[in-house]
Amino acid sequence: MLACKLLLFDSDCVTTEWLLYRERNSQRRRLQGCGLTPHSMEYRIPSTMNIPTTAQRLPLPNARAFHFLSLPLRGASKFGSHVPILCHSRRVRVGLSNKMALSLENCDVGVENKLGVVRPATEHYAKEAIQALKAEKVIVVPTDTIYGFACDACSMEAVNRIYKIKGRDHTRPLAICVGDVSDIMRFAVKDYLPQGLLDSLLPGPVTVVLRRGESSILEKSLNPGLDSIGVRVPDCNFIRAIARGLGSALALTSANLSGQPSSVCIKDFENLWKHCAFVYDGGVLPSGRAGSTIVDLTRLGKYKIIRPGSANEETIAILESHSLLEEATAT
Repeated sequence: MLACKLLLFDSDCVTTEWLLYRERNSQRRRLQGCGLTPHSMEYRIPSTMNIPTTAQRLPLPNARAFHFLSLPLRGASKFGSHVPILCHSRRVRVGLSNKMALSLENCDVGVENKLGVVRPATEHYAKEAIQALKAEKVIVVPTDTIYGFACDACSMEAVNRIYKIKGRDHTRPLAICVGDVSDIMRFAVKDYLPQGLLDSLLPGPVTVVLRRGESSILEKSLNPGLDSIGVRVPDCNFIRAIARGLGSALALTSANLSGQPSSVCIKDFENLWKHCAFVYDGGVLPSGRAGSTIVDLTRLGKYKIIRPGSANEETIAILESHSLLEEATAT
């Protein structure tokens, strides 16, 4: 007997209406109505039921594999004495282990896990992430460097939640993330920078520290006492889609406990999942744990590398190609 696996998604169980429908109809009507024949061994949810009609034809595994979750039916001995009670979302999926295991990359419904918070980091889930951020929740997203906690930068409740999750000192500032370079002007001043500099650095694994300015729409309570702000535009479509959809900036910081190594896969911070609305899985990130290169551009004609990060040499080359000089280190 093939080992079968039932993938349950976060939705209501199939209604009693469906079960009664199957019980009161004859075996032939059930087979015809459900698209099941002895030859195809396939099962189709009736389009007349209150279940989306886009449900796929799915293999019907031996029902004994679902002895813990089943319903007896009359006249079903051809396929076993029980038919499993399934759960449904937009689609119902039954998969065979190993050979027919579903890849997270191709999933188009919520990925089940012990806490129900992990999702694949695909643009299909961007709307869900945006709604969580608007509800002042914290999510975890992959970037072009490491995984990060993200929330609405204009929600101090959410920002304080990030500090609490990380155990981070409130004197340590948070960076923000926007969807496009053109969005930066809403949150920081950039007109004193050489023309084309930001477009050369971003999107990419660089955090640029800019003057905050009086025109910034950021809350004054974000990084209080600082007249500068770190800004990111990661080279990552998923987080950029979220930032665009939110219509604001994301507060963004590494997804780990303060002082601990950065995370390159979601298993690295599994102990923190419970504090997040959603954890978006982008697999193992290839850039290592160095994080983004942080460069201070607040002084006219100068730059200062605050953290070398993962793109130090490339960043310096771009800065110097725009005639910026490295700021002398105080001795």
